[in-house]
Amino acid sequence: MLNSFSLEGKTVLVTGATSGIGKQTAIDLSAAGAKLIITGRDETRLTETRAALQGKGHTHFIADLLDFDTFGSLAEGLPSLDGIVHSAGVTGHLPVKFISQADISGIMQINYMAPVLLTAALLKKKKINAKASIIFMSSVTTKYPYYGGALYGSSKAAIEAYSRVLALELAGKGIRSNCISPSFVRTPMVDDAGKTISNEVLEKFEKMMPLGFGEPSDVSHAILYLLSDASKWVTGSNMMLGGG
Repeated sequence: MLNSFSLEGKTVLVTGATSGIGKQTAIDLSAAGAKLIITGRDETRLTETRAALQGKGHTHFIADLLDFDTFGSLAEGLPSLDGIVHSAGVTGHLPVKFISQADISGIMQINYMAPVLLTAALLKKKKINAKASIIFMSSVTTKYPYYGGALYGSSKAAIEAYSRVLALELAGKGIRSNCISPSFVRTPMVDDAGKTISNEVLEKFEKMMPLGFGEPSDVSHAILYLLSDASKWVTGSNMMLGGG
C-alpha cells in the first residue's frame, strides 16, 4: 500500500488552530499520524482542538501572534519540526478611499509579519529539520480582486512573494515552502465577512463557483499533501483551491 501521504514520525506546528481551517487541519494531520503542536489565543477553544486530535504526544501553546517579542521564547520551547502550517489570519473588507494606517497594520501584522517573524525565529533557533515543509495561507483574491479587498489581497500577495524567496533560500537543506490559496470556505472567518459584505454578494460569489464554497477539510487535505513525502518535489508553488 502506498504510504507517501502518511505523516507518521513527523512533528508539525499549526498556528491558528482554535477554529476553521486551522482546527480542521490539526485534526486531519493527527489522523494521518503526525504529532501536533498547536497554537492559538483562546485557551478554551485550543483545548477543545487538542481533545479532538487522534493519537498521543500532542501539545498546545497559548500564543498571541501579535506579540512578536515572544517568538524567540516560543521557538526555544518547541521541538524540532518537520512541518509548519501558518494558518492564523484575519480578513477585512474596506474600500480603498477609507484605508488608514491602522487598517494596514491590523491586516499586515497578522497575515504577513507574524508568519514571517515566527519563521525567522524558528530558523534562528534551528528548529526546522532538513526536508521539512512550510505552508502559508494565501487566497485566490491575489488573482481575482474584489471590491473592498485591497488590504486583504495585498497581505496575501506579500506572503506569496515571501514564500517563493524562502523556498529558494532553504532549498539547499531540502526545506520546502509553498502557499495554498483557497476561495471562500465555510468557516467562522467567512461568517464574519457577512458583517462587511452583504449576503447577496456572498450568494453571488458562491454561484460563480461551479463547485460552490469549500469546506475546511477541502483545504486541510491539500495541506496534508504538501506536508507529506508525496509532494517532496514541490516548492515555491501556490496551490489554488477555488471550486472551479
